Amino acid sequence: MKQEIQKILEKQHYGIVGEHSAVKLCHWLKQSLLHKRHCYKEEFYGIQSHRCLQMTPAVNHCNQTCLYCWRSQQFTEKTLESYDEPELILKEAINQQQRLITGFKGDPRCDQTKWEEANNPNMVACSLSGEPTLYPELDSFFELCHNNNMTTFLVSNGTTPKTLETMHTLPNQLYISLTSSNSELYKKLNVPLINDGWQRLNETLELLPSLDTRTVIRHTLISGWNMDDDHIKEYAKLITKAEPDFIEPKAYVCVGHSRKRLTLANMPTHDAIIDFSKKLAEETGYQLIREKKDSRVALLARRADIKTNVK
Repeated sequence: MKQEIQKILEKQHYGIVGEHSAVKLCHWLKQSLLHKRHCYKEEFYGIQSHRCLQMTPAVNHCNQTCLYCWRSQQFTEKTLESYDEPELILKEAINQQQRLITGFKGDPRCDQTKWEEANNPNMVACSLSGEPTLYPELDSFFELCHNNNMTTFLVSNGTTPKTLETMHTLPNQLYISLTSSNSELYKKLNVPLINDGWQRLNETLELLPSLDTRTVIRHTLISGWNMDDDHIKEYAKLITKAEPDFIEPKAYVCVGHSRKRLTLANMPTHDAIIDFSKKLAEETGYQLIREKKDSRVALLARRADIKTNVK
């Protein structure tokens, strides 16, 4: 990793792992330790916020430069020329998590039992930054996590269908980010660094029904960009193709470097998210089953009786 990249990331409180991976404490992990508040994923899927390891094996590698991304994009790389082994990444990621939470123990507000548990994470959210599927040993990394009794979530931009199709170990839950409803919007909002990104994303959507894991379509919703009725109808056609178990409409959050490209006016209210979700439910036949106001997110399920807890 280049020194200038490492300095930027460390200033932003990332824990650097090896040559291309990183860990960062989630806002909700801190909230869980200090204020007994938890992430929407705990409410939706049964994971424990304080035991979640938020990380990425490709912190500065991506094939898109999305307007809503919070990371610095000035040094973005499209490929990993050399890479660390999964064993090193998992071991050092846990070490970095332990280092980053050390100071919480002395805070009188900290739940000491939770702090002890947080030192032994049992959930890996492979989503922090970059495009994780660009790491060539991702399936072996998930296998290692599963062998250590860790649940795995992967968030991907969907532009690597061949990788997903050939993985011998998939995550327990696979998220595909679907922020654009058509090719023109994709070019403007996702700003791809590859020529066939929209085609690849659609190949991934077609692939999803055949994958032996739980699947989620994530809509990052941005006021003035991708929320109107025409977009909803286009999303519905794409969702029909993908047949995900769940859909997560979630508000864009105006943080980090995205503030150079978007503003607070682009951040939808929770009411706007629910209105979008209800309309999308009507178009797709999915059912709105949960919401979390402080995260401005909703959950739609393909069936009313579908199991939501990931374990």
